[in-house]
This record gives sequence, structure tokens and C-alpha cells, in this order.
Amino acid sequence: MPLPIEFEWLRDAVDILIVAFLFYRLLILVRGTRAAQMLVGLILLVLVSIGAEWLRLSALNWLLASLKTVWVIAFIIIFQPELRKALTQIGQSRLFNRFVSVDEFGYLLEVQSATERLSRKGLGSLIVIERNVGLKNYIETGTRIDASVSAELLETIFTPPSPLHDGAVILRGSAIVAAGCILPLSSNPDLERTLGTRHRAAVGLSEESDAIVIVVSEETRQISLAEGGQLTRDLQIGDLKSRLSGLLKVKPKKTETREQREVAEAKGS
Repeated sequence: MPLPIEFEWLRDAVDILIVAFLFYRLLILVRGTRAAQMLVGLILLVLVSIGAEWLRLSALNWLLASLKTVWVIAFIIIFQPELRKALTQIGQSRLFNRFVSVDEFGYLLEVQSATERLSRKGLGSLIVIERNVGLKNYIETGTRIDASVSAELLETIFTPPSPLHDGAVILRGSAIVAAGCILPLSSNPDLERTLGTRHRAAVGLSEESDAIVIVVSEETRQISLAEGGQLTRDLQIGDLKSRLSGLLKVKPKKTETREQREVAEAKGS
């Protein structure tokens, strides 16, 4: 059903804005890469095609029209890394994660493994897991990492003399967003006076956001967890796993034992 004439201008305006936004995002993706020069070349070919059609250059117009299918394939091949990056960003967005269930248990295992190693070696650490409240202001105080979470990378960051070992690492989903971040200190007078800067920073951030903060003490090697302004100290690695799974509502996959599989197969037969 066609829109009334008075609303056609609105449809055209929305159409132009959407196309402009897509071109803007494309330019952001290819900026500073080799694909930027290739994009300029593709734009020139499009302009030549428009000019050939306007000037009615039959031979050139036929040649360019014959290459349109090839252009689509060439576009996909040339911009494969950028397209993969864009699709990854869409898949990791919060809007997408609301509708799609993402298996987060894998990255939590990496976090737990790193925490256990850091505790065993007596390396102080501060690991922040972002939830619904964005932590952009604190991310900007550190150094961007934008890498997948791995126990080895977390351990490396917090191992002196790494220049980032004194700050906090902020995780967003299964990615390490930044390291060496500065967190706000808690001014809660009820906190123990013996608590150091790391623990006060963990509590301070958990008071201002819904983030979960894991702390490893350099002196005592104890593992602590801050959430909702509360600090739980001296956690065992098993307790940490259950607390994280509960707070993030992650359900580990059930694994069947050999005996269970045999019983199930017997019932099926």
C-alpha cells in the first residue's frame, strides 16, 4: 500500500539517512587499511558507470554492466576482513545478545584459570566483568586491548614488570577491552582498614555500577569478589566458579558419563 503524498518526503529522508549511515560505518571500518584505497577505486568505477550511462556510451556501458556480477564477488573478496570484523561486532553487541543465547562459560573458564594461576604465583590483579552498566569512562583511563579472553594473556598483563600490571583489566563479554584502567576508590567507612587499594577500588566500582570485580591479593594470595558494594574475601576457586556462574546466570553444559550413555542406549533399544 503506497504512502500518502505528504509522507513520501519522510520515507525518502529515512532512506537517505540509512544509506548515509551505512557508508559512514563502511568508511570507519576501512579507514587506515589497504581496503581504503580499493574502496576509492570501486567508487571511481561506479562514477564511470554513471557517466557512461548518462553520456550513452554504449560500448563502455555494456562492458561495465557485464562486470556488475564480478564487482559483487570482488567486493566480498577484497573486504573480507572488514566484513568479518563488522559481523563480529554485530554478534557481540548487547542488542543481539538479548535475542541470542551466547555460551559464555568458555571465557569464564579462562578467567577462573587465570585467577587460580595469579593466586598461586602471588601476583596481584584486578579483573572487572562488565554487565548492563557501561564502563566507558573507566575504559578510557587505560590502554585498549580488544583481544579475546585467555588465561595466558591475563597472566601476562598482571606479571611485573608489565606496564599495565598495576591497573584493572575490563572484560566485555568474551573480550578484554582494556588494561591498566583506573577505578574509583570506595569511601565506605565500614570497610576494614587493612584493605589495600585494589580491594577498595573493586568495592568502589561495584558501588557505582553492576560490574563484578575479582581481586587477587599480592600479599596474602587470597581471592576476593566485589559485587553490589559487597566484598567477599578468601574465596576458593570452586567458590569463585559457582559465584560467577550464579551472578552471570551461566549454566555449564552437562556432560554424560560413560555409564549414563550406556543406560540411555539400553533404554532406547
